[in-house]
Amino acid sequence: MCSDAGTAVPKVMIENERVKVTEWRFAKRGDNTGWHRHAYDYVVVPLFDGVLEIDLGGGERVTAEMKNGVPYYRELGVEHDVINGNDFECAFVEIELLEPKPG
Repeated sequence: MCSDAGTAVPKVMIENERVKVTEWRFAKRGDNTGWHRHAYDYVVVPLFDGVLEIDLGGGERVTAEMKNGVPYYRELGVEHDVINGNDFECAFVEIELLEPKPG
């Protein structure tokens, strides 16, 4: 996933021809994934209540509210960096769908 190493710690939990499941752990505020662009559609399941900051480049940064256990889906494409915007450790599970969309 990442093209530029960040300070968040990834732990691949499952990887096969259909899915890749990675836990991303951010120890402190400001830890980040590093700049990347997803090559596949993906689902993120937050393991905390709080916020992530998404840096989209060019000075554009958005804040995303996270709810523990409430997943969200994104399609491949946009280059971004994900940053812990909390004063506590947080983590999420990312599930990349390695098979192309049907049809």
